[in-house]
Amino acid sequence: MKKLYLASTSPRRKELLKQIVGNNFSIISSDFEEDNELKVSPSRLAVINSRGKARAAAEKLKSGIVIGCDTFVWHEGFLGKPHTVAKARQTLKKISGKVVKIYSGLTVIDVDNNQEITDVAITKLYMKKLSKQEIDHYIAADNPLDNAGAFKIQEKGALLVERIGGCYNNVVGLPLFMLGQILTKMRVDLL
Repeated sequence: MKKLYLASTSPRRKELLKQIVGNNFSIISSDFEEDNELKVSPSRLAVINSRGKARAAAEKLKSGIVIGCDTFVWHEGFLGKPHTVAKARQTLKKISGKVVKIYSGLTVIDVDNNQEITDVAITKLYMKKLSKQEIDHYIAADNPLDNAGAFKIQEKGALLVERIGGCYNNVVGLPLFMLGQILTKMRVDLL
């Protein structure tokens, strides 16, 4: 099997990738700078960012397969990491009782033959209607200040999501089914 590289330092992406390839990959940094203010559709933004990350990492290699991914939350616009309790409270109030979408751009590059495949995964989350008290308790319990959309579905944030339409792993940060399909097209044996 060709050497796999994940162009991400996200611990969640690392754990997800490990589910399908074990420890048969390395982390490679990507110095691509995202611009989440671009006036493009959310799908196009996800593609631009994942391609940029994967290509910047691939330029550092002579051989192997690079996986680049960009995941974000979208509801009436881009919802980034809140970084403050006030911003987290504002974000959770905004998405309370609403349907939000999680977009992941996924770009995989085979450096050896210059093959590149890009796709976009979209998952709908049907959020619970939250009281002010529930929002405050959630922020105190899960500390979601460094998470897009101000929640972590893989932890207590699961209590905020009534149902999911699409890939759960996409919400965590890496759409594994889609990645598996792409790697299979590139003749990477996963099963």
